[in-house]
Amino acid sequence: MALNNGLRSASKLISSSQSVLSNSVNRGFHSTGVKRMGGHGHDEPYYLHSKHMYNLDRMKHQALKMSLGVFTAFSIGVGVPIYAVIFQQKKTASG
Repeated sequence: MALNNGLRSASKLISSSQSVLSNSVNRGFHSTGVKRMGGHGHDEPYYLHSKHMYNLDRMKHQALKMSLGVFTAFSIGVGVPIYAVIFQQKKTASG
């Protein structure tokens, strides 16, 4: 008997909260306005575009940055599959 009363009161609570929520919910699309950029599609103080922007030979500390980048990419490419194999073997052995 107590279980029936509990279920009834829970269902009343849920139905009343749904009616409150359905009144406050606004269904539809909402978006913010488009930010307009000045001039030719870029704002000069924040974005400097140059045809020499990606010259690697003018990069400061080029040898250090390139060797660290290559080492990092190589380590991830070798380390992730090795870790995956070891993890899978541990999972199979324990189960």
